[in-house]
Amino acid sequence: MLPLKTSTLASFGPTVTRPTYDRSRLRAGIVHFGVGNFHRVHQAITIEACLHHPGQEEWAICGVGLTDGPAARAKAEAYRRQDNLYTVTQLTSPAPKETQIVGAMIDYLHAPADPEAVLARLADPATRIVSLTITEGGYNIDETSGAFRLDAPDIRHDLEGGPPRTVFGYIVAALARRRQAGLPPFTVMSCDNLARNGDTSRLAVLGFARALDPGLADWIEANGAFPNSMVDRIAPQVPEDERRRITAGIGVEDLVAATCEPYTSWVVEDRFCAGRPELERAGVVFSSEVPAYVAVKGRLSNAAHMLMCYPSLLMGARLVDEGMRHPDIPRLLRIFWERDARRLVEPPAGYSTTAFTDTVIERFANPAIKDQLLRVAGDGASKIVVFHGKTIGQLIAGGSDLAREAFLLACFARYLGGVDDRGIAFDIFEPRIGEADWQRLKSGDPLAVLDIEAFAGLGLRQSPAFVAAYQIQSKSLASQGTAATLAQLLK
Repeated sequence: MLPLKTSTLASFGPTVTRPTYDRSRLRAGIVHFGVGNFHRVHQAITIEACLHHPGQEEWAICGVGLTDGPAARAKAEAYRRQDNLYTVTQLTSPAPKETQIVGAMIDYLHAPADPEAVLARLADPATRIVSLTITEGGYNIDETSGAFRLDAPDIRHDLEGGPPRTVFGYIVAALARRRQAGLPPFTVMSCDNLARNGDTSRLAVLGFARALDPGLADWIEANGAFPNSMVDRIAPQVPEDERRRITAGIGVEDLVAATCEPYTSWVVEDRFCAGRPELERAGVVFSSEVPAYVAVKGRLSNAAHMLMCYPSLLMGARLVDEGMRHPDIPRLLRIFWERDARRLVEPPAGYSTTAFTDTVIERFANPAIKDQLLRVAGDGASKIVVFHGKTIGQLIAGGSDLAREAFLLACFARYLGGVDDRGIAFDIFEPRIGEADWQRLKSGDPLAVLDIEAFAGLGLRQSPAFVAAYQIQSKSLASQGTAATLAQLLK
């Protein structure tokens, strides 16, 4: 197989789409924190399309990795060896797969290895957008007060000075340099699954800046921009055996190959303080109704992902499409939409939520994606709040049926045990559940999951109706198992 690098690009055959622009003319106008699979198959693909049009050369990407450890260092080395190129393969079924080489990222900085290089790049006048995919729980917002938390150890470290550890430490330190140099701020553009991701990033950046320098915070608030956006595409993890199979099939030795579904969507507010690429050329929709698009996607699609992943895992499935083959899982989603969520969501003008949810069923059931249920389930303590919190609150306030939301929470509690109904163990990833929460969960209190810190703002324990519904589902799961409980729930 051919190694993937600039010098070999012309050698790949017609089955692999290659950049046709001159990469040597590109400049990094975008710095992106969190170069995971989603960014690489969503935002970076969009920028890739823009770069094929004249006059867009200043909008290439510089990626930044914040975490340290063997895997993070290996990723940085892989990008270095491949001149920051990588492949994206669209997983379609039953149609043939399509692979393209992405050249939009022209530099990658591993922040723990060289924090000054990151600060210098952010402070460079060429940098005009700083984008983020740092996960739903990465914005350090207190769920109860809604304020930016200043007590996190890494935040405290960054406020005390020295090389930053957090994205907010880097952004604010760089903005301070730009202000001192007489340069304008850059736009901060969140691409995370949050109801108002721009407003959330604004709250976090200003919260950090105000604790450091109120004058700097005022300057950012007056001159910066934090557009809200809606992003949507399934980007599964790529296990090593899958990477080898894909790269062997296309004849390209890519150490960081990415895959995705055919569907993609990006809606964003046209609020940029330092210019932007011509994103509309790549299919991006600019709209003043971004919160409505986000509500549809988050409360119908992401919420459905969370609702189906935990019972599917407990019943023994490990892939999303495998879970969808259990006939009661699609039924659960349709009933959730019809009876619970759809009536509570106000869509954009002229938008059909029924048509949208029909595509969600098709997307989840695509066997080519091989999306891991544990990827979807991970950080559930954050995701459940983001994607189900408002629906739960409205159902409680309206005296509505709480059975399906209670089933979700009961399945989540069993998932935290790390063992499915067959007795087979699986790994869990819950960074928002701290030691005090784990002690509470192990205490024997049957309602302990309702009291974990991440769920404090939901007030679940204070709702007698929710507690009663949860107890019914939890006891049924313990005595009858997931499949029987789900079947009973759908009667």
